[in-house]
Amino acid sequence: MATPEFILSLREKIGTEMLWLCGTTAVVTRADDVLLVRRVDTGAWAPVCGIVDPGEEPADAAVRETKEEADVDAEPVRLALVHVTAPITYANGDRTQYVDLVFHLEWVAGDPHPADGENTEARWFPRHGLPAMDADMTARVAAALAEESTARFGRGE
Repeated sequence: MATPEFILSLREKIGTEMLWLCGTTAVVTRADDVLLVRRVDTGAWAPVCGIVDPGEEPADAAVRETKEEADVDAEPVRLALVHVTAPITYANGDRTQYVDLVFHLEWVAGDPHPADGENTEARWFPRHGLPAMDADMTARVAAALAEESTARFGRGE
């Protein structure tokens, strides 16, 4: 997992102190299938997630991360959820918390496979046959798959 240069630079200054970042979750669909990846760090299935680079549009980051992690081209459909993640402490002691923007993206091209070393698998699952995921990832996927009129912004729930 490559840590972006701008984060490495910040970490030189602040050490392991809490770092507030902008993240994106890309819930990619193809007909009735949903793209999920199995994370190297936890072994858990999840949608593609990543960090928004400075100056980058969050929807563009979702598209970029999908290409980088699963080698799938996708285009944004809508913003489905804005929420704040729980604080995370990584194995090296770095602490981070994200404001995360969940996007529904539609598949354009590409056969999924783990493309950058962050995942061990990348594949399509039927919408009604998704593997078990933690509550946070399940909520992100559900928000992206919900009809637009039912989408809501997170309120710390």
